[in-house]
Amino acid sequence: MTTKMMNRIETKFDDLKRRSRKGFVPYITAGDPSLEATGQIIIELERNGADIIELGVPFSDPMADGPVIQRASERALANRVSVRDCLEVVRQIRQRSEVPIVLFSYLNPLLSLGLPRLGDALRSAGVDGVLATDLVPEEAGEFHRVVRSAGIDLIFLVAPTSTDERIKLVSEASSGFVYAVSRTGVTGVQQSLSEAAASLVERVKRFTDLPVAVGFGVSTPEQVAEVWQHADAAVVGSRIVAEIENSAGDPALVEKVGALTSWLVSSQ
Repeated sequence: MTTKMMNRIETKFDDLKRRSRKGFVPYITAGDPSLEATGQIIIELERNGADIIELGVPFSDPMADGPVIQRASERALANRVSVRDCLEVVRQIRQRSEVPIVLFSYLNPLLSLGLPRLGDALRSAGVDGVLATDLVPEEAGEFHRVVRSAGIDLIFLVAPTSTDERIKLVSEASSGFVYAVSRTGVTGVQQSLSEAAASLVERVKRFTDLPVAVGFGVSTPEQVAEVWQHADAAVVGSRIVAEIENSAGDPALVEKVGALTSWLVSSQ
């Protein structure tokens, strides 16, 4: 009989549950403002309360992202950052930290590694999960097999507009956690969270025991706390990426991102 090995994502959520805590998942774009800074920021995020890191792979057509993250992708691409550079960042982080890292990407950059070699490339770098925003379960068969056979979690999105049938399909295809989008549309800061987010989490939990993380538009400690009332983790992207954009060139960039992170999780 074989024993299932827990990866870092599952271990992290189990630890949070034991401590009656909720997770905080910041998103940053690799290579913005530089690859060196990305590595430093990841360590600072963990030090200030991040439980899982979403590391964005820069892409020329980020259709799910709003202007803040689009600009981050443009800056990283101007730095000629590739998916292989992203994996190298993770590999270097693994010399210093065991923080779970989810590669947040679109499908094309991942396929550029070659699908047969993708699982091994992710595993050897130390990646724990993949979220390909334009990949749907119906078309994920071979991709799912390659990634999961390497022990990498594959995370899918559900939205307030998802039917129960769709939520069931996504939940069954996902591992690690399910990413619940708080609203329809693209990423970006918003003044208040949609009431649909809480309802969506409740619907997802009818079909899976996996943790549910809520993102898109979460940008203040109050909104993080609101997400924590019904979900297992809150994802913050645009607010953190905007801080990186505004502080680019500032010697205190890394410390400012750390301070923002500490503020965002201050309600727990």
